[in-house]
Amino acid sequence: MRHIGGPSRWRALSVLTTLAGLAQCTAPPTTLEQIRERGELRVATLNLPTTYYFGSQGPEGLEYELARDFARSLGVRLAITPYEDERHVLEALRKGSADIAAAQITYRGPWRAFALPSRNYDQIAQLVVYARGTVRPRNSKALVGRRIVVKAESPQADELAALRSSLGHALEWQELPVTAVNRPLDVLAAGEADVSLVDAPAFRFIQQAYPELLAGFELERSRSVQWMVRRRSNALLATIDAFLGSDAAMQLIAAAAVEPVEKSPRMQLEMARSFRNHIETRLPLLRPWFEEAARETNLDWRLLAAIGYQESQWDRDARSFNGALGVMMLMPATATSVGVEDPFDPRENIRGGARYFIEVRDKIPARIPEPDRSSMALAAYNVGYGHLEDARVITQARGGNADRWSDVRQNLPLLAQEGWALQAKRGYARGWEPVQFERRVRQYLSVLEWQTLPSIETVLQAETDLLPPPAIATEVATQ
Repeated sequence: MRHIGGPSRWRALSVLTTLAGLAQCTAPPTTLEQIRERGELRVATLNLPTTYYFGSQGPEGLEYELARDFARSLGVRLAITPYEDERHVLEALRKGSADIAAAQITYRGPWRAFALPSRNYDQIAQLVVYARGTVRPRNSKALVGRRIVVKAESPQADELAALRSSLGHALEWQELPVTAVNRPLDVLAAGEADVSLVDAPAFRFIQQAYPELLAGFELERSRSVQWMVRRRSNALLATIDAFLGSDAAMQLIAAAAVEPVEKSPRMQLEMARSFRNHIETRLPLLRPWFEEAARETNLDWRLLAAIGYQESQWDRDARSFNGALGVMMLMPATATSVGVEDPFDPRENIRGGARYFIEVRDKIPARIPEPDRSSMALAAYNVGYGHLEDARVITQARGGNADRWSDVRQNLPLLAQEGWALQAKRGYARGWEPVQFERRVRQYLSVLEWQTLPSIETVLQAETDLLPPPAIATEVATQ
């Protein structure tokens, strides 16, 4: 007796199985598989203080550090590219030039058309900023009737649109084109607007570059930020979500939330007291290595000691949130380039820091006289030679003397302003920091010069040793 559909059924199943196997063999590799096959993770970002920028010893910024660690977790190298604005970041992801968009982006508007968001990895408070000399806005209702300026297609523009639903059409604002040279904070600082909205972490980074601006209040609603991937990149997205939820990633995010603000006068007093104490307790242990490094590089050991104190307070185990290590706070790549195998060996670290300072100083044009040349070298040690050159270009463009430190230091903070940063060859930099760095190193150096002078008794004794012995009076005997 023949079972109905028996042999035919099995033949059909066999054909389906074969077709499924062929389909599986010809399926294109997933985005995650492509990344691992090429050995490179391509990330699109923005050149901003909270995302990615070049510091004195290499790239920094939260998004860079997260992307770097994620690439390491995949066992591939990182290729990160900064773009001018979010629209260009989106286009890079859409075209496949990037695997991930990592620029503190909120999943909204055009992103929804083709991208998938990762898990929320941060909540960014929105700060209302106003011009000094105008009435401080203290709540959302105070925005009505103000001249408000934001960038078009920005999360801040979206936030104002949401506020209008509760405040009514009396709430009005100006949107600057995405391609505009001036940015909202530049317009506000120029007195052409009263109020703007900005991410609170970003304003903390750049506040010292805008002395004309003050913080009013934080809006009730913060914005969530995510990484973006192309649709159908589900395996990559799952891997990203696991990484962003890890303890290591959350520690990086928490460390980046530390406010980089200038110390208060009270803190300055405490710093001075600590410095005096460390001269007695920490410096004697490190001084032989500062002196050795000074002999090798023909520098003043006290200058090296002052740099080391500004960097780490002479803490041989110091470690910054961005990975700088040891007494002279060398980044791992810089430490390797100057021959430092163990950054926590203070002798190695100090000698490496001295060599790095010489490398930076030798890039400063020899025509620049002292003390301007050393001041510029200190600034470049802190912010990077490329950013110093950008500031010198700006100084010249504004009619100043690019070879005079007093002129250059006035223009360095402009590198933190969006309008100037976009024109600078190397982009954004925390330009006020090298100015503070140079000033503090000079202050520490002056104290060390005074503290380490020999006593007056020692000086007099040394001078006496160099003189011929005094004549001895002889009494002539008379008969």
